[in-house]
Amino acid sequence: MTPNTYKEIQLANRPEGTPTDSDFNFVEKDIPTIGTNELLLKTLYLSVDLYMRGRMKDQKSYVAPFELNKAITGGVLAEVIESNSDDFKQGDIVTGTLDWAQYNVADAKSVQKVDPSIAPITTRLGILGLTGLTAYFGLLDIGKPQQGETVVVSGAAGAVGSVVGQIAKLKGAHVVGIAGSQDKIDYLINELGFDAAVNYKDDNFKEAFKKAIPNGVDVYFDNVGGEVSDAVIFEINRNARVVLCGAISAYNNPEGDIGPRIQWKFITTSSMMKGFTLGDYAHDFKTGAQDLGKWLQEGKLKYEETIVEGFEKTPEAFLGLFEGSNLGKQLVKVADPEFAKL
Repeated sequence: MTPNTYKEIQLANRPEGTPTDSDFNFVEKDIPTIGTNELLLKTLYLSVDLYMRGRMKDQKSYVAPFELNKAITGGVLAEVIESNSDDFKQGDIVTGTLDWAQYNVADAKSVQKVDPSIAPITTRLGILGLTGLTAYFGLLDIGKPQQGETVVVSGAAGAVGSVVGQIAKLKGAHVVGIAGSQDKIDYLINELGFDAAVNYKDDNFKEAFKKAIPNGVDVYFDNVGGEVSDAVIFEINRNARVVLCGAISAYNNPEGDIGPRIQWKFITTSSMMKGFTLGDYAHDFKTGAQDLGKWLQEGKLKYEETIVEGFEKTPEAFLGLFEGSNLGKQLVKVADPEFAKL
């Protein structure tokens, strides 16, 4: 039975440095009545993602910052509880960019129906969703890996990095992952089929990394920035491609990011560095989703999910991203469905 009230998570402060629990407020609100073409949605799972840290800053970017004392938004999987739309019925599973809240009211045009028979519904927030598409377009459009080339991926055990490495293997590349624990190194090599993986926290990281890339670096998919990326960029080959996807090392640095001057390396190797956001490829999402779905059904792609249970643990799950506590996609399970048979 639908309650009369629900809770949402609002941004209470703009964090300086690493966010803390005090930067989030849980606010109780009344469940509103839905209008024409609107849906009442019960949140089943929500996604926590590193890009959200950037939206907590009051600065110009590719997307507007979160507003203070307003709900944080992100990827959500939800069940339709009430519908005033001919396109959706009670029990349908949908996904969209919605509030971090136990319930949402949304325009029917703002969400997409999820078919639970294709794959577990959580894949629509991960490998068959925005993170999988980020890996797909960034690697294939900018990185353009070729047979026999060396592809290096930082943040390789994360939601995006793990997919990047697997797609690079499908394209015949020699794939080297960079991660932050021995368990993740073992996972990349033994489960995902990476050719080599290196722990950036080891004292001999640079030496171990050079041994893992005997033929240099042709493509670097950068999720982390910082000193790790400095080390990789100094090893790029002629005509290398560096794909800038994320810079987790700098997200919580209030002093700003300072590093070596690398322009000369790109000049002398005739190489390219290019950043992107997934919105650049919105016109071609269907193609990417079809390829990812096909590879997943054929068993050519694997995925992991780290799922924290309980809406109240959402901030904890988000903060864990900065400690590398997740393997693969980080999700929060909020509730079980009421009407859907999954």
